[in-house]
Amino acid sequence: MTATSTGSPTSTSLTTRQIWTRVRGLLLALVILVLAGIVMALVRSDGRHGHLDPRSPDPRGSRAVAELLQQRGVTTRVVTTLDQATTASGPDTTLLVTAPDLLTERQQKRLRSDMDTATGRTVLLSAGAPSVGTLAPGVSAGTPAPVSALSPQCSMPAADRAGDVDLGGERYTTELPGGDACYPNDDLATLLRINGPAGSDTVLLGSPDILHNERLDKRGNASLALQLLGSRPHLVWYLPSLDDPSAADGSGDRQESPAERGFLELIPSGWLWGTLQLLLAAALAAIWRARRLGPLVTEQLPVTIRASETTEGRARLYHRANARDRAAAVLRTEARTRLARILGVPLTEAHSPESLMPAVSARLATRDRDVGDLLFGQAPADDTAFIQLADHLDALEREVRTS
Repeated sequence: MTATSTGSPTSTSLTTRQIWTRVRGLLLALVILVLAGIVMALVRSDGRHGHLDPRSPDPRGSRAVAELLQQRGVTTRVVTTLDQATTASGPDTTLLVTAPDLLTERQQKRLRSDMDTATGRTVLLSAGAPSVGTLAPGVSAGTPAPVSALSPQCSMPAADRAGDVDLGGERYTTELPGGDACYPNDDLATLLRINGPAGSDTVLLGSPDILHNERLDKRGNASLALQLLGSRPHLVWYLPSLDDPSAADGSGDRQESPAERGFLELIPSGWLWGTLQLLLAAALAAIWRARRLGPLVTEQLPVTIRASETTEGRARLYHRANARDRAAAVLRTEARTRLARILGVPLTEAHSPESLMPAVSARLATRDRDVGDLLFGQAPADDTAFIQLADHLDALEREVRTS
């Protein structure tokens, strides 16, 4: 007599076309970002090199100073491993180390040993606390300072001839006798030269800005750079690399290298502070948008809306969404509720076929109709079946009411 309703897929599920319409904008933006990244990678790989590379014409490259040194008869050799750097060094050589802090403790000790025996001059760029104690014993690194125009304020001939230059970054102090402490920032030198054995010396530059292409023509930057790097006929330009085999050390006594640091430790502090500020701004915006503007008040509508308009509006929404299953469920639920009131069936049992169907069948003149399928059946397959369902429910309710 009764039929069990089987759940059919809701007609409000998104179609493939609707899903494509919603995600195509996001996919287009993603494709644009990927293409932009590829184009930028191709543009940046057109024969240029990286930061402080003497082959790079980029603003922060050092090709200009390398060409000026070549015009003055100084040969420049670029190396990327410690073995190459120590092999190429000698009494008539200037060894420029562009990133001393990138070296492991084992590499620093080996380089320091070579500096004491074979190298004429060693120039260390931005050597901080991780490396200055090993590569320049007796020297301490203070807190870094911004790069600005500084005057020599020392007796070093090269600094006196160069005059004001752009220096800053790491700052140094030492108690070693002799040497020169130049370009002070708050009484701490940003250029420090210390004497070594057999006429060798070590120069510590707090920042590498005087070697950048974009700054070489400013103030006395070119003069100081050429004098520091051109004092010997040969220049070894050492660009430390993380894939240098000499960085491998199984003894366990080496300093933590950047490759071993966590991801957050490798992110510049400016990016971390910027992200924190964005999160704070987002939280404040959320609080601002979510705050209560005052107590809720009722608003008197300017017109009275007929109930039929609400019914028609909801019907249009169901029709637009093609939701015959939900509309049919609403019609059947309301019909069962009204029939239960007419027949005296408790409302708590109005939607139970075992309680409602016997009472309905007792009021019908003919009992050959499948009333169970009408009140508890499946969703109509099309609009015609839906209209027939509504008509049959209405007819059933009138028959029960008049019987």
